[in-house]
Amino acid sequence: MQDTHRSSENPEFKRLWWHSRRGMLELDVLLIPFLEEAYLDLDAADQERYKKLLACEDADMFEWFMQRARPDDADLQRIVDIILTRVQPD
Repeated sequence: MQDTHRSSENPEFKRLWWHSRRGMLELDVLLIPFLEEAYLDLDAADQERYKKLLACEDADMFEWFMQRARPDDADLQRIVDIILTRVQPD
C-alpha cells in the first residue's frame, strides 16, 4: 500500500507544486526539481522553511539564488542554502 503522506499524489504536495511554479524560468528550474526530488526527504522543520520561502517575492528569491543577496531571516537562508547545495554540488 502506498504511503499517501509521502506521495506526490498528496493534495498538500500538489498545492506546493503549484506554488513552486513562479512564472520566472530561473526560479522554476530550481524549485520544481527540488520539490519533486528532495522536498519529501527533508525533515519537518526544513519543509516548513520551504513553505515559508514560497511566500517570498520572486525578485527576492531570484537575488538569493543568484547569490547577489542573502535573506535576513536565518530560516530562509537555510532553505536557500539547501536548494543551492542540491543544484550546485561540489
